[in-house]
Amino acid sequence: MAGDGALAERLARVEAGIADAVRDAGRDPGDVTTIVVTKFHPATLVRELAGLGVVDVGENRQQEASEKSAELADLELRWHFIGQLQSKKARQVVGFATAVHSLDRLSLVTALGSALAAREPRTTLDGFIQVNLTDDTARGGVRPGDLDAFAESVLATDGIRLRGLMAVAPLDVEPRAAFEAVRLLGERLRTAAPEATALSMGMSGDYREAVLEGATHLRIGTAITGNRPLAG
Repeated sequence: MAGDGALAERLARVEAGIADAVRDAGRDPGDVTTIVVTKFHPATLVRELAGLGVVDVGENRQQEASEKSAELADLELRWHFIGQLQSKKARQVVGFATAVHSLDRLSLVTALGSALAAREPRTTLDGFIQVNLTDDTARGGVRPGDLDAFAESVLATDGIRLRGLMAVAPLDVEPRAAFEAVRLLGERLRTAAPEATALSMGMSGDYREAVLEGATHLRIGTAITGNRPLAG
């Protein structure tokens, strides 16, 4: 655990790195949200992060996220679901998440819309369309050529507020070039959805390049939390 101050030191180091990138990009620091990814880590670590000022927490497994959010309900945290999401888990996810960063197929959008409509009082979910930057159709994400039609489906779904795009830089592509492609897709998206200005991109190893290309949401795990425990 991080009671020895290691967690605080890692958080401060990443925050300093982000501040440097924001300054070099000539951007407003308030335009960048850091989501600390805590999958496989215990709720006690998330509580410690909250004590260090962290508000935005990312998880990619529904059951784990549901359990942690329930245990930490006394904290004012924003939970971001960042992993591939099965449509049948939509009802559970809308019970805790403020945002889903992995909208990638119509069946999921429909399931989330139905789950949101069934909630009382009605709630709104921030949604990010995940873009597939590879030629591998088995990877999660919408192909760039299908983005416009898919965005129209999201915009037509009550309860989902389309925030923008999410992407992961492929291993065989220079990160900044990948993030530039996402930025350009984001500009295209805004012709249909002017308010969808967010870009969720950049992780522990490439957040600087993401900030330089306009990232608004960074998903950073091990650089802050340390190595993950083995999954149970």
